[in-house]
Amino acid sequence: MIRLLTVGLLLTCFRTSLYAQEQPPKVLLGAAHCLASDWIDLGNPKATVLSVGYFLDEKSYPGQKVVYVVVYAGPRRSDGQVFTVFLRKDKGHQIFDIQNNATFIRTHKKDAAFGKEGVDFVEPPLWGIWTQKHIARAIEQAGLQPRFTLRVQDVLKPLAYARCESLLDKSR
Repeated sequence: MIRLLTVGLLLTCFRTSLYAQEQPPKVLLGAAHCLASDWIDLGNPKATVLSVGYFLDEKSYPGQKVVYVVVYAGPRRSDGQVFTVFLRKDKGHQIFDIQNNATFIRTHKKDAAFGKEGVDFVEPPLWGIWTQKHIARAIEQAGLQPRFTLRVQDVLKPLAYARCESLLDKSR
């Protein structure tokens, strides 16, 4: 009896660890919070979760940190929205400055300009080819990292450490 109980307990622990999701980093939670209320197209008003990935870039803009947040439309990571959010600190707050956004579809065609796989922008980002190239690379990099499931009700909650800014027109 004790042996069966031990095996059952081990299987339960193993199953829990298989399905446990890695906690999303604070930078992703803050950026998602800033994007959730005005920017992310939730599609279905009854949507309860967001499937997101991210890529933190500290090289493309010297002296600045940029987080690219990718909100996937489905489980295959083949399409969605991508946002460019510049990060900076000010008086104990993390500033999330939304600078660009685009809607994309990943393709299987090889594209030398945009990385290993192609990215077609349904709604392209602002500021030309250089920006498109970097955003396409960020989509590719985010696709190689863990994907996080964030509850909409959680990302809509105010965060004491985060301040949101944007110069973009929200009607875009």
